[in-house]
Amino acid sequence: MRLFTIGFTRKSARDFFGLLRDSGVRRVIDVRLKNVSQLAGFAKRDDIEYFLQTICGADYVAEPLLAPEASALEAYRKKALRWDEYETGYRDLLKSRGVERVLDRGRFDEACLLCSEHEPDQCHRRIAAEYLEDQWTGLEVVHLVDRRSLNERRA
Repeated sequence: MRLFTIGFTRKSARDFFGLLRDSGVRRVIDVRLKNVSQLAGFAKRDDIEYFLQTICGADYVAEPLLAPEASALEAYRKKALRWDEYETGYRDLLKSRGVERVLDRGRFDEACLLCSEHEPDQCHRRIAAEYLEDQWTGLEVVHLVDRRSLNERRA
């Protein structure tokens, strides 16, 4: 079972949808707190659903159980929380929500967690993917950043 992650910033629509299509993603699971922001560009909720189906033949679903709490995200952005504190708090939130029990594991096979950050290192999508990887046996996480990341996975 594979679970991909991707961020849309610093990617053209061609690169973004190309990575998703070339990876074989069947479903994009949006884990953003706000998925209709003007900053989202081609990744706004209503637009991305259309583009995913048309370009990639993939489904789109928003999953608010994997979104962070607004207060924690704001505290991190304002530097009131360090990254390690934010990460610990978000993992605790996932545990308290019982996402590994509540979410349908089958919906995550060949799916891709979507957020805005270009790199997964300091993004909650990575934490969510790693949390699920720890909870669900046989789950492989692949972060789609650019063509090189996709090619490295294939090698």
